Amino acid sequence: MKKVLVISGSPRKGGNSDLLCDEFIRGAREAGNEVEKVSLAEKKVGFCRACYYCRDHSGECVVKDDMGEILNKMLFADVIVLASPVYFYSIDAQMKALIDRTVAKWLQIKNKEFYYIMTSAENSKDVMDCTLECFRGLAACLEGSREMGVIYGKGVYQKGEIKNKSAMLEAYKMGANV
Repeated sequence: MKKVLVISGSPRKGGNSDLLCDEFIRGAREAGNEVEKVSLAEKKVGFCRACYYCRDHSGECVVKDDMGEILNKMLFADVIVLASPVYFYSIDAQMKALIDRTVAKWLQIKNKEFYYIMTSAENSKDVMDCTLECFRGLAACLEGSREMGVIYGKGVYQKGEIKNKSAMLEAYKMGANV
């Protein structure tokens, strides 16, 4: 059994990337894993101020919000799933704030398996290249990280459109194989 942390950057509950997270979770739970989902839309995560207070205070951030709790969940997870819709070829602001704020404990977040979930209105994977590189950039900075899988939710714009796409089954199967 693995501890799986799914971080949904979707600003819409039940949005396309959020629904893919739920399918990943369903598969991971059915496979016997312990799974927790964090919806960034329901959390307060401010931006990094680059003050480096965290460096001099054992990873404690000067910004008092929900990020400390999320960082602790990241520390204890075996698997981290990051999900975001594509915004102007990149991750959304909520996910970017989370990634930047990992600076407080990035040296402690080690040996994680990473999965990435992305959704886009376009039907091409190419529009997701920068989004994927943002996710990979975080993992590249974390010692012992391993990329385990990527879900491309293509051709979806309206809330719920992903339900009719093959990415739903892919997310379920990927979760089941954690």
